Amino acid sequence: MSKYIDAIVIPVPRAKLDTYKRMSTEWGKAHLRHGALYYSDSISDDAQPGKVTSFPQAVQLKDGEVIALAWVVYKDKADRDRISKAVMEDPQLKDSMDPSKMPFDGKRMFWVASRPSSGSPPASKPGQGGPERQL
Repeated sequence: MSKYIDAIVIPVPRAKLDTYKRMSTEWGKAHLRHGALYYSDSISDDAQPGKVTSFPQAVQLKDGEVIALAWVVYKDKADRDRISKAVMEDPQLKDSMDPSKMPFDGKRMFWVASRPSSGSPPASKPGQGGPERQL
């Protein structure tokens, strides 16, 4: 079976980036603890609105916000379903599940789950590509 990926797009106020990064790190650790192969996130520094649609338009990006893009890699879809359920039930994440404590508007985030259709392995030498951060 092929790997399975979740990609999550989140509008985050610049003023709450530190809180988001702490939360993302905890969520990443939880995914890995429950069996995900890889977790990472990134913060946009060049997200332009498109003519018809784009990430900024999809999340209704406001002034003072950036886009966070997080992704999780799983062994396969069955693992993704099991791990996602375990993460949602993880007692260590209970506080961060409270919408009033989230550093972003969860109603404007979106995600996609998919099977990779192509790709290449990470480079074997540092600085030549590959995953930027593994928790």
